[in-house]
Amino acid sequence: MMMKRKILLIVLLFTSVFTSADEGMWLPQLLQQMNAAEMRLKGLQIPIEEIYSANKNSLKDAVVLFGGGCTGEIISAQGLMLTNHHCGFGQIQEHSTLEHNYLRDGFWAMTMKEELPCPGLTATFIIRMEDVTTSFTKALENLNEEQRNAKIKEISSALEKKATEGTHYEARVRQFYAGNEFILIVSETFKDVRLVGAPPSSIGKFGGDTDNWMWPRHTGDFSMFRVYAGKDNKPAEYSDENLPFVPRHFFSISTKGVQQDDFTMVYGFPGRTQEYISSFQVSTIVEVTNPNRIKVRTARLDVMGESMRSSEALHLKYADKQSGVSNAWKKWKGESKGLLAAKGVEKKQAFEMDFKTWYSKSDALSKKYSMVLPSIETLYKNTRPYLSANDYYAEAAFGVEVISYAMGLKNLVELTLADKPDTAKIRVEVEANKVGVAGYFKDYDANTDRKMMATLLNIFDEGVADSLKPTYFTVLRERYHSDFVKMSDAIFAKSDLDEEKEMEEMFVKFGRSSAKEIKSDPAYQLADALLTFYRSRIADKVKSFNSDLTLLNRLYMEGQKEMQPEKKLYPDANSTLRLAYGQVRGYEARDAVYYNFQTDLDGIMEKYIPGDEEFDLPTRLVELYKSKDYGRYGVNGTVPVAFIATNHTTGGNSGSPVKCKRKFNWYQLRSCLGRNHE
Repeated sequence: MMMKRKILLIVLLFTSVFTSADEGMWLPQLLQQMNAAEMRLKGLQIPIEEIYSANKNSLKDAVVLFGGGCTGEIISAQGLMLTNHHCGFGQIQEHSTLEHNYLRDGFWAMTMKEELPCPGLTATFIIRMEDVTTSFTKALENLNEEQRNAKIKEISSALEKKATEGTHYEARVRQFYAGNEFILIVSETFKDVRLVGAPPSSIGKFGGDTDNWMWPRHTGDFSMFRVYAGKDNKPAEYSDENLPFVPRHFFSISTKGVQQDDFTMVYGFPGRTQEYISSFQVSTIVEVTNPNRIKVRTARLDVMGESMRSSEALHLKYADKQSGVSNAWKKWKGESKGLLAAKGVEKKQAFEMDFKTWYSKSDALSKKYSMVLPSIETLYKNTRPYLSANDYYAEAAFGVEVISYAMGLKNLVELTLADKPDTAKIRVEVEANKVGVAGYFKDYDANTDRKMMATLLNIFDEGVADSLKPTYFTVLRERYHSDFVKMSDAIFAKSDLDEEKEMEEMFVKFGRSSAKEIKSDPAYQLADALLTFYRSRIADKVKSFNSDLTLLNRLYMEGQKEMQPEKKLYPDANSTLRLAYGQVRGYEARDAVYYNFQTDLDGIMEKYIPGDEEFDLPTRLVELYKSKDYGRYGVNGTVPVAFIATNHTTGGNSGSPVKCKRKFNWYQLRSCLGRNHE
């Protein structure tokens, strides 16, 4: 039986706010035993089993993993789905042209026939989550890491097969608490998802990078899609014959408001948190990783921004890329600032002293845990140069599109020029590349990429020691006397990899001579040198580091749980379904500065700058404001826009629904601001 419950639907905004926050990103199937009492004290008014149930319809059946990195929610009996504008941004951009610029002007399908297919976009529902740790515990005893990983894969495959036998569902076993516990997750994925509507970017991205991850927030960050199914209401590939999906549950939209201290809960798929890491990892984030990535992305955004401002066509080509680069860039800046302000390293060090005091009271505990933190410290000390180089390769060297494109051709070139070519594999590679040409060059501009190469390779050269660069790169650098503009100009002048027509023709008649032609291309030669060196000298080190760190973190996590048996410890987020809860509250941003819990349309108009890239507004919205024509959405002469709450949130929660004790008007976006952890 299909259920519905009035719920406030919010597309979430996240930032780092180290105020009084409600800690935890909880597994929904454990709410009854771990969180029910506290949730009721804070104001929860529905039974826990209505939030999550494996046996009957519940709120979880309306919560969707949107694509691979956001959350959405079903808001009608015909599969209508709401998520963030920035989550749907790539799909909106994909459908946009100079003649129909949906990013700039917005898009609304007036009928279902006008809804736009989104190839590759998926909507995944959770059917059930089951703790299967007992299936692993004894089987993993006394195994080394290689044996352990093989055994985990073996047991997981058997459990997944059994869980989905006779169904169209999928299943995956995921690890929690740094590999100390295991949960089987059964899901259902729909592959026909269509764009229904989106506001113009002057609403959907109002405030741009300036307001992103910040409060007060005034953006209308939402977009709408619809999930379609076959005639049996099961997942199906796109077809005109498909029908709107009939959900097991959907949320209806309330038009009432919230007040200070109202209960809220956020239901979604948070991407990644690292709550239980050591001080050595936090210091590496603050001192190495974030500064490196912020530096490179600042340069990337500058180059993209200059091109985007030069023409509408280039703005359309690079809008989605710029959005993706800038979102993490702004987050890392705020994260570093927050960790420093909150003395994150010092707090971790204080906990580590408590941990040492605890295990020192017992010979058995000392034997088990005394070397875990010193080992983590040594591991980071020895690997930091490689971790830093890894950042520059990933963000700078491989951030040049022609280099990234050339890297994608490496397998095809090597297959074709092998002593015994595998014609079947070559044919598959050729077809994939042939199909991919149009999509790649649709959003590519060679002149922009040429400038990007000059800028990023200069930063790469400054940030990475010569011993961690390929000889081919240093030879090129010397040839052009460290003038990366000249180097870039020369590479692009001789390369064919930046020409759509050349690449189309090459894959139509692809053969051994074509592979030789690619191999002699200067962009390919640079990419090949960078990738080959990276794999042999950087990636292997980082892989070994991650393997060693995984083992040590698992032991450290086990010790933290053993040290605090009475404390409720939630597992780090890993893109699995979670629930966070808290209360609607403002916060003290800094000395003598307090932010209210709610923003409104008046605040939008205060920020409004006609013609500005970030703070312009649609003429119609300005007219409505002047006439105060708000209809039923007006409250005290204005329109509520966003609110903040103490919920613990992070990336991936974007698009999540928020349930409140009181109901809230959603004329425009309401943002829920929580404590963010990386």
